[in-house]
Amino acid sequence: MNTFGTLFRLTCFGESHGAALGGVVDGCPAGVVIDEDYIQQQLDRRRPGQSALTTSRNEADKVQFLSGIFEGKTTGTPIGFIIANTNQHSSDYGNVKDAFRPSHADYTYTAKYGFRDYRGGGRSSARETACRVVAGAIAQLLLRQSGVPVQIEANIAQVGGSTDIESTILAAKQEGDTVGGVIACTITGVPAGWGEPVFGK
Repeated sequence: MNTFGTLFRLTCFGESHGAALGGVVDGCPAGVVIDEDYIQQQLDRRRPGQSALTTSRNEADKVQFLSGIFEGKTTGTPIGFIIANTNQHSSDYGNVKDAFRPSHADYTYTAKYGFRDYRGGGRSSARETACRVVAGAIAQLLLRQSGVPVQIEANIAQVGGSTDIESTILAAKQEGDTVGGVIACTITGVPAGWGEPVFGK
């Protein structure tokens, strides 16, 4: 499925080398002031091509809202948005058309669907996370304006078993290898009573 959430729900679509990525946020109440500059700042934080540690692909990641916002506020209806892919080079992936890349979802996609989009991983590309950034930024605006003091901080804690993140990534790139990592996330200010006792905490 490509839908996440219950009360505040994101359905996303698009592939790494398609025309665009996009999403629909459903369940956002009316009257939330949408600060498009703030949302764009969050997208800019994850934008590729900003350092030697990330993909060299250079995407502007400009979000365009299509529905659910009027005069700068949410209407309570689905919020539709797209993020155009402007720097896709599908031909760059011709050499892996018949090969499974390690640490990618290539084999998993073939096993599950009997088909895969080898151009940058299709739906399994990290590019897909841009849609979650937009929805997350809208959720952050909703929380702030609701007076709920929730703060979410995440960072890369380890790469390849090492806390020397930059050196490990650069070494792996030079060797043409891929390595796993650990992300640490801390959420503070969550009011008592949120979530469920077992699942959906």
